[in-house]
Amino acid sequence: MIRSELVSKLAEENPELSAREVDMIVTLFFDEIVDQLMSGGRVELRGFGAFSTRGRDARVGRNPRTGQSVNIPSKKVPYFKPGKEMRQRLNVS
Repeated sequence: MIRSELVSKLAEENPELSAREVDMIVTLFFDEIVDQLMSGGRVELRGFGAFSTRGRDARVGRNPRTGQSVNIPSKKVPYFKPGKEMRQRLNVS
């Protein structure tokens, strides 16, 4: 599912809200998650999972086109850990 499909589905399920209002809500939701992660925090959605960041150390990589060595600086990357309820629902036999 892509963002526009999510907005459309939420707008269908909530006819009292316009598509523009639903889009603003979805944007606000995602922006708040990103802002919290940028400040070094963690976002936990019970039953769904938790978003956090992890650090990657600096390393030497290679340019695939030229084969030349390239220094890659350390950075933070987003990480998602699914919740227990989500794992159980995905693995129903």
